[in-house]
Amino acid sequence: MNWDVFITCAVTGSGATVSKSDRLPVTPKQIAEASIEAAKAGAAVAHIHVRNPETGAPSRDPALYREVVARVRDSGVDVVLNLTAGMGGDLVLGSAEQPLPFNPKQTDMVGSTERLIHVEELLPEICTLDCGTMNFAEADYVMTNTPGMLRAMAARIQAAGVRPEIEVFDTGHLVLAKQLVKEGLIDDPVMIQLCMGIPYGAPDDPGTLMALVNNVPAGWTYSAFSIGRNQLPYVAMAALAGGNVRVGLEDNLFLSKGVLASNGQLVERAASILSAMNVNILRPQDVREKLKLRKRW
Repeated sequence: MNWDVFITCAVTGSGATVSKSDRLPVTPKQIAEASIEAAKAGAAVAHIHVRNPETGAPSRDPALYREVVARVRDSGVDVVLNLTAGMGGDLVLGSAEQPLPFNPKQTDMVGSTERLIHVEELLPEICTLDCGTMNFAEADYVMTNTPGMLRAMAARIQAAGVRPEIEVFDTGHLVLAKQLVKEGLIDDPVMIQLCMGIPYGAPDDPGTLMALVNNVPAGWTYSAFSIGRNQLPYVAMAALAGGNVRVGLEDNLFLSKGVLASNGQLVERAASILSAMNVNILRPQDVREKLKLRKRW
């Protein structure tokens, strides 16, 4: 059991969810406001993607990140910023019978330097490092993060003085994370996110979660989350398993069946669950001290 838990709110993500909820933030202003709302509701960390303001499609545009970060920092509301570095690893094959050439409209593959432009410019306290390649449920889409790419990205993140949040979607990803730490590419304290229930990664049943938890090295800090209807039950599950929690519209759009949520409402519900378990909810400064984060503003 973890009696001192921090909440991360993943406010928008990169999935095709814009048409499914009018509460999903799309513009930089909306994403910043959602991050501030989450912080006021009890989230210590805001995990941020950006989207094309006109179409809602996922984006890597540094200017969009720049605006979001400036708005959050200028708000006076304290929250730890966690920017995604997962964009730029999307490989979509042509088809099952003709995989080459790759689908040019959906494939977004760039090098490690380009994937980290916004991180190295804006210097958030945390950025993500998706620790492995994985089939997603969407036909011929492969989330692509080779060991070579990850070593290059980890080295750049380390040089920037940013704490990587290692995204673990399956058991082999945890093995690779340990290897990167062994090679000195990731500094202590190590921080990981156990991403459960995402096709076709680790399922979110308790046995699989505990198999991962039981292989997390002593001294590492970890969070765990699931998606859809299991997001809120996983608030209790993660704390019981010794971890921290993540909620937000990236992973789930609903507060209850048929009731669309805002990010603030999901954080409030998570805080209520944890409070009912007599858990102490950590604030941003607590997380900075725990993870030895560098605040740059």
